[in-house]
Amino acid sequence: MNTDVNRSYNAKDCVITFDNVAITGVGEDMVTGEKDEDSFETTVGAQGDVVTSENNNDLGTVTLTVLTNSPQKAMLIDAYKNKTVAPLWVKNPSIGERFGGEHARIIKPPKLDHGKTAASREIQFKVFDYTTENI
Repeated sequence: MNTDVNRSYNAKDCVITFDNVAITGVGEDMVTGEKDEDSFETTVGAQGDVVTSENNNDLGTVTLTVLTNSPQKAMLIDAYKNKTVAPLWVKNPSIGERFGGEHARIIKPPKLDHGKTAASREIQFKVFDYTTENI
């Protein structure tokens, strides 16, 4: 793990892959990811004793924003139609982060907007084994 204090973020260093295909033509918001539930729950007794219960739900949600002319947009729509379950990873070595999982599926097709200017498309994935890692 790189422990440099002077890390510099660069969006071009972010690599997003689904089914081992690099996704290009990403929108301004690019990608977000988070675990669906907290990792544990707490119970407090009448005398203030605390018990934690581990939550074994590993589901996470990743939202990918692609431009209307993304070369992989059609592949992603086909993956939705085919109910494809495949690895989804987001990695940015410049800041030492990676998130995603080995089993992800597209939740629904993107909302389609047609107006004065081309709008980005948001594609949401459910990741069945969501994890975040330092790299």
